[in-house]
Amino acid sequence: MQINLTEMSQLAPIFRELFKGFHISRRDPELYSQLSNQQDAYRALFKGLGFELVCDTRGFYYFVPEQIGAQVNKTAQRLALFTFILVEHLADQGRDPLAVLDGGSLGRDELPPLLDKYRDLFLQAEVTTQEELEEKVMRRLTQLGFAAEDNGVYRFLPPIHRFLDVCLSVQQDRDLASNLHSNDLQFTAPVLLEEDDEPVVILDNHTSDADEEIVAISESVEATAVEAVVDDESEEDAIARAIAEEQADMEAQV
Repeated sequence: MQINLTEMSQLAPIFRELFKGFHISRRDPELYSQLSNQQDAYRALFKGLGFELVCDTRGFYYFVPEQIGAQVNKTAQRLALFTFILVEHLADQGRDPLAVLDGGSLGRDELPPLLDKYRDLFLQAEVTTQEELEEKVMRRLTQLGFAAEDNGVYRFLPPIHRFLDVCLSVQQDRDLASNLHSNDLQFTAPVLLEEDDEPVVILDNHTSDADEEIVAISESVEATAVEAVVDDESEEDAIARAIAEEQADMEAQV
């Protein structure tokens, strides 16, 4: 496929956001529009750089490197755990979890009771105060495009389905409604990695020349590819497997 870079006017910002782990959705109209209109060209270009561009039919883009570490990083585990906790919490309140997570919202004032109710689980995720919950979970949700915050109200965006899908896959052989209301059901946090094990990616914001910016991006890609560990298991599969194994162990002890 022949790629015309002159037509990919948003290449640098699109790559920068995706490379950071951000999910581009309709909330980012300019970037989302160009990805949608030139999806094949962007997919081919990123594939050549060692990345897979994923287009979710629910309206968001993200990508993962072809070479990806086998371990799920601490941030992904925290966000997955938070999604499980929130689903159970909302169901206990008689609210529809899917309605809240599918474009609904959660008030900042709802975080303290949520933290108190599931303190033992949050403790395993190294979250002990509301400040840590906002910093380690809610801020990361907004930074990565899973949610948006406005005046103390968190509104969930379509990419949150990545974690919701994991939740549903773990529960696929059970009656979800029954389990969510069961007092015996408790979620066990996956074992978290040490902070030093989580990769940190830093990208320069802008350069004065577009060609220099693309070169900087290519160098970052090459460095990341060299450091990555080859593994066929996706991040979602790893999270689902870890949580399923924890639940299986819990049930075996009952």
